[in-house]
Amino acid sequence: MRRACRAAGHNAHVNGRFAPSPTGPLHLGNLRTAIAAYLAARASGLGFVVRMEDLDQVTSSVTHEERQLADLAALGVHPDGPMVRQSERGDRYRAALDRLEAAGLVYPCFCTRREIRAEIDAAAAAPHGLRPDGAYPGTCRDLGPDERAARAAAGRRPALRLRAGGAHVSVVDLLAGATAGLVDDVVLARSDGVAAYNLAVVVDDAAQQISQVVRGDDLLSSTPRQVLLQRLLGLPTPTYLHVPLVVGADGARLAKRHGAVTLAEVVGARTGAARRDRLVAVCSTLCRSLGVLGADERVAPEDLAGLAARCDLANLDRAPVRWNDLAAALG
Repeated sequence: MRRACRAAGHNAHVNGRFAPSPTGPLHLGNLRTAIAAYLAARASGLGFVVRMEDLDQVTSSVTHEERQLADLAALGVHPDGPMVRQSERGDRYRAALDRLEAAGLVYPCFCTRREIRAEIDAAAAAPHGLRPDGAYPGTCRDLGPDERAARAAAGRRPALRLRAGGAHVSVVDLLAGATAGLVDDVVLARSDGVAAYNLAVVVDDAAQQISQVVRGDDLLSSTPRQVLLQRLLGLPTPTYLHVPLVVGADGARLAKRHGAVTLAEVVGARTGAARRDRLVAVCSTLCRSLGVLGADERVAPEDLAGLAARCDLANLDRAPVRWNDLAAALG
């Protein structure tokens, strides 16, 4: 039996983490993943941190950030130490980018999204080897100095891409098992100079001593890219476990269009004992869906950490969790 977590003494110097984007309220699918990450860290004797992935300053807000932290606390998810914001860590990302550039692994890309999409669509029916679906076609990879200068003179601000060289990367996920992918020339920095997600998350995981990543399985396909960057930068690779998403009746990942899906909406205007009972119901329902609580058991948020000894995420059902089933259990 594969074990994703085991009971152990707490190690505050090695961590698990939950890293939301503060672009809106967390829905119960997000909160389920947070509980999974929290229990896995506690069961493995790790510290637990929250990192705000707020690189998109247009859609991120402190209001959303505060609400997300309040919702986590309401369900018993308490980080060790202060929260970290990616928007405040630009120097770290720049240093990593400089290292990759010095190794000849970075090139400027002047393509717009529309141009990339058009080229991918045009080549869809043509043989393209083993390139991943939707991968960047390499338009700017081998531009000469004159061509780059001409595009820059035309007012185009380039993004920076990794010269991945068609690297084939294998990853062992503790739930999904072995998975492999060809890594395309992923964006490392946007045209406005802001670090892109894959570079930032790799730098932050190393800086925060993240040894265990438990997150939604919509990010499984990004893992080979991140592992390649870890190797190129000489950074450690954490263990990964990608939990199934909560999906709506249409099979799409949970979103506000599926109804009352946030903690505030599910709790409603309840106060006092009624509010507490509702929070217990939510916490219990999410824990049952993770296999750490029996059908007839309930857990209060303040007792959540006590379920860590039951944590066995490596044996979760890999099928998506239906929101309708969770909603019905909540009543």
